[in-house]
Amino acid sequence: MNGSNLLLDSNIVLYLLNGEQTLIPLLEEKKLYVSFITQLETLGYRGITAEEQEKINQFLSECIIIDINPVIKNYTIRLRQAHDIKLPDSIIMATALYLNVPVITADSEFKKVEELDLIYYEK
Repeated sequence: MNGSNLLLDSNIVLYLLNGEQTLIPLLEEKKLYVSFITQLETLGYRGITAEEQEKINQFLSECIIIDINPVIKNYTIRLRQAHDIKLPDSIIMATALYLNVPVITADSEFKKVEELDLIYYEK
């Protein structure tokens, strides 16, 4: 496991933004990455307020956002062929594999992919 880098799943970002303090020690001293999918999921919901959007953008500005690329596409295709996983989750998983960093999530679907370096967060 690469101890200084971490990819955050969308649910972890939302937990953090909603004040989940138990996550903070897990993330301290880490370089934080998010997939563009997490950016879309956290900002792209109907009814988002200007205050919520500002809070999310502020948090995301402190992370490195990873866009899709050919390697992530290939990982995503392979994951979707091998597992029954939703497309957004498979892109986030593929991003973790591409970066070769652990992904932290509270989504049990991520447990289906044994090759992931997974930190499963139980709230």
